[in-house]
Amino acid sequence: MTRRTWALLIAVAIVGGLVYAVVQIVAEEAATSRWQSRYLSRVGRDATYQMAPGPSDAIRFPGSGPYDERLGYHALPDYLSRLTQHGFAITEQARMSAGMLSLGGDGLFLPYHEKAQAGLALTDCNGDMLYRQRLPRRVYSDFASVPPVVVASLLYVENRGLLDPEYPTRNPAVDWPRFMLAGTDQLLRFVDPHHTSPGGSTLATQLEKYRHSPSGRTTSPREKIRQMASASVRAYLDGPLTMPSRQHIVLDYLNSVPLSARVGHGEVEGLGDGLWVWYGTDFDELNRLLSQAPGTDESLRHPTEAQARAYKQVLSLIIAQRRPSQYLRQDIAYLDTLTDSYLRLLAAAGTIPAGLRDAALGIRLERATPPGLPAQPSYIQRKAVTGLRTRISSLLGEPSLYNLDRIDLSAASSINAAAQEAVTDQLVRVRGKDGAHAAGLYGFNLLREGDDPSKLMLSVTLYEQRDHANLLRVQADNIDQPFDLNRGARINLGSTAKLRTIVTYLEIIAELYDQYHLMSPAELRALKLPQGDILSRWAADTLAHTPGMTREDLLDAAMDRRYSGNPGEAFFTGGGMQGFENFERWENSVMMPVREAFQHSVNLVFIRLMRDIVRHETYRIHPDLDVWLPDPDSPQRREYVVRFADKEGTDYLLRFYRKYHGLNAAAALDRMLDGRRLTAVRLATALRSVAPDMPLPEFTRQMRARLPKPASAALDDDDLAKLYRKYAQDKFSLNDRGYLSRIHPLELWLVERLSRTPDATFAQLRDDSRDVRQTVYAWLFKTRHKQAQVGKIRRLLEVEAFQEIAKRWRRVGYPFDSLTPSLATAIGASGDRPAALAELVGLIVDDGVGRPMESLRRFTFAQNTPFETRLSLSAGDGTRRLPSDIAGVVRAAMRDVVEGGTARSLRGIFPVQVGGKTGTGDQRFETYGPGGRLIASRVVTRSATFVFFLDDRFFGTVTAFVRAPDAAHFSFTSALAVQLLKSLAPVLSDMSRTGAEAGPLACRD
Repeated sequence: MTRRTWALLIAVAIVGGLVYAVVQIVAEEAATSRWQSRYLSRVGRDATYQMAPGPSDAIRFPGSGPYDERLGYHALPDYLSRLTQHGFAITEQARMSAGMLSLGGDGLFLPYHEKAQAGLALTDCNGDMLYRQRLPRRVYSDFASVPPVVVASLLYVENRGLLDPEYPTRNPAVDWPRFMLAGTDQLLRFVDPHHTSPGGSTLATQLEKYRHSPSGRTTSPREKIRQMASASVRAYLDGPLTMPSRQHIVLDYLNSVPLSARVGHGEVEGLGDGLWVWYGTDFDELNRLLSQAPGTDESLRHPTEAQARAYKQVLSLIIAQRRPSQYLRQDIAYLDTLTDSYLRLLAAAGTIPAGLRDAALGIRLERATPPGLPAQPSYIQRKAVTGLRTRISSLLGEPSLYNLDRIDLSAASSINAAAQEAVTDQLVRVRGKDGAHAAGLYGFNLLREGDDPSKLMLSVTLYEQRDHANLLRVQADNIDQPFDLNRGARINLGSTAKLRTIVTYLEIIAELYDQYHLMSPAELRALKLPQGDILSRWAADTLAHTPGMTREDLLDAAMDRRYSGNPGEAFFTGGGMQGFENFERWENSVMMPVREAFQHSVNLVFIRLMRDIVRHETYRIHPDLDVWLPDPDSPQRREYVVRFADKEGTDYLLRFYRKYHGLNAAAALDRMLDGRRLTAVRLATALRSVAPDMPLPEFTRQMRARLPKPASAALDDDDLAKLYRKYAQDKFSLNDRGYLSRIHPLELWLVERLSRTPDATFAQLRDDSRDVRQTVYAWLFKTRHKQAQVGKIRRLLEVEAFQEIAKRWRRVGYPFDSLTPSLATAIGASGDRPAALAELVGLIVDDGVGRPMESLRRFTFAQNTPFETRLSLSAGDGTRRLPSDIAGVVRAAMRDVVEGGTARSLRGIFPVQVGGKTGTGDQRFETYGPGGRLIASRVVTRSATFVFFLDDRFFGTVTAFVRAPDAAHFSFTSALAVQLLKSLAPVLSDMSRTGAEAGPLACRD
């Protein structure tokens, strides 16, 4: 051979040797992952995190994979933002290493040891567990607890060789032969779209897919590579030897594999929950049946029917994970057939014994009935927990409590569980007559012997001022419903409204002092103040008479101003004349100071006080009211008449819209004429107004059908034709047609308009009727109706004044946007909420400083993960919402209520100073006649409330409430709420002890 030939042979040999060496290296690496293990274990060693104080500057939150969404990790940035806006601060947060951040930046799922179970956990003020969800509910605690036959079956179906001990450093994320086959199949699909292409996923990559890929799916080759790379890094977190990691992959898969969802349970995850939800099988019992001996020994060679059924159910769920909704929800019969085929394959491969195969083949898969919801305590027992979950839901902006329970979150609440239980037990006990008698709830102004205490809804809320916050300690009631009496309704709480009224009154006095105190007596006397502004005149005169008064002096003097308790006066308020009554007869004939009226809760004094407040606000808005109101030609007066016409016309229009909306023309006509006393003229006018195009024959038929028989018989066809022509729509104005038909003109207009445009919205009708409304009230603009104009204007002025008063009330915690524009608001007509009253008392106890009203103190998200974040309620300085001198005066007045007023039965009961305000709510639907005469009254609800404070630490509310029709049978007063608090004195006293004297009901937070 020539030299050239020899050189070529040598070159071929070298290249062949190199190729062979590379193939050998690649083959060895594919089998052993030796080089991968070295590199990836270093990557895993560098991917760490640690906790440090304050917000993290080195953290990445995961994407929208199902696992990350379910546990709340994906939404954590939004949660944290919302919590910081509500007064919580991040105290500690995870810091990720540069290596972990780099992996996230490269698009990988962050590597850490993920949780098998997570969910919401709530603790009380002493760290005791109040509520806990651990989902999935049924899991294997470790690999050793999984029956070997379950492991072997899973690996045969999904990932053979995963636990092969021959290669201890093997990468479990990639099964190279299976991966190459899957790749080849994918290429063949380009040629033949019908070519089947089984997946190449290992259990490790399947975990990454259904936990972290968007929607739990592989949407592209790039996503598959991301899953494989992420699983590879995760496999080497604990070093180059992967057998523990491979065992953990099996464990995680069995504990978290998604198995569709079912009514009564929700999402089904993991083998344990799947067996319970789809087959009604007890997880512990199944594992006992399949773990009696390892693998293929005699216990499974000759299995019992129970063992065979248990095994087939397990195998079916291992198979069903490929199409869980189709197999488990829609086609259980096909799943049964598919499982039988795998039984034969498993037995042929020697994975299971033939006896187990044969026994299981004789079993048919049958879905169990949907599981019922787990047994729950009564709503009474879980009232505090429900309130906490609802509060967290609101804070996080997560409206679904189902989703909330699945978030990886621990929350430390301020609730005192022991005290909550003691108070709840008492509230439940007094629903029985024996318990009510023992609590002293029968007697004068309390329950009568014939009263049934089981009809009473009782509620207690208690806060503690601590660590610059108002912390909820007790939220208890005896209402076995989700309804929250404290926060869930607008209730007439009676004379507790006098507490808000007195605060508003003193605010005005303080403002007047600030306005006038630098003026000399001469300047004060020279002020030209409106005669009707009683409060301004009194403040100016008092300061002029006593130069050098401090603001505290003037506030104190304001509490000594006297009003009459006489109920004989009728008050123009709320759009009409109304009368009011006092509770005690002796209150009717005295002039008494505001201080004493507050102490004894005298209605007429506060009605007159509210009248002065309304007048003051009116003159503050319109200082020149006394100039333009008497002048019929003043532009301001005309403007108010126009506004009144527009407002009242709109109110009537809305009432009629609700009456007729959705009805066809015939039904609307029937409803309009139903119950009316019809004459020929009235009916003819109505018909020609609402149906102007009605033909004469139809008009004739309607007239004869609707008129009483004597009147109908008296009319011949000529008479009806004359009526048809005479009362046509164009013959009379809308106002005249309203007068002739005795039907409101706007009702006629609306029925006719809806017959032509049945789909019109109220907004469209309101806009279209703007000129019509003014026309309907044209009579009001005539000078002969001067007094009527003044009355209408005063109604609007009262509404404006109450809008200003509502702003004051909302500033100190009133929960609603508006007040009922009536003097009766001073005695409860506008309603309130016990929780809002508690907030006001907290403000008063804290010298006018508003602090958070909170039931939660700390949050820990994603504990022991790279996303872990801890937050605590911020200890801020609070916001001044009421001057301290006003708070001091009101606090003293509330103490007087207990010392010698409507709550004097509490005097000496507690070892600390007690103050409060009582309220009896007697909500009625009342009808008044001319001159304020009461025509009819129907009881709607009855309530008794006591809002209180115990020294400068505890405060809250006690409420008793009864709905119609039972409310009509009760006559208790606020004394019932006071007595209920009295019966709770041992519990509250125990809670108040601190230090060495602290009892079992004290909070140690």
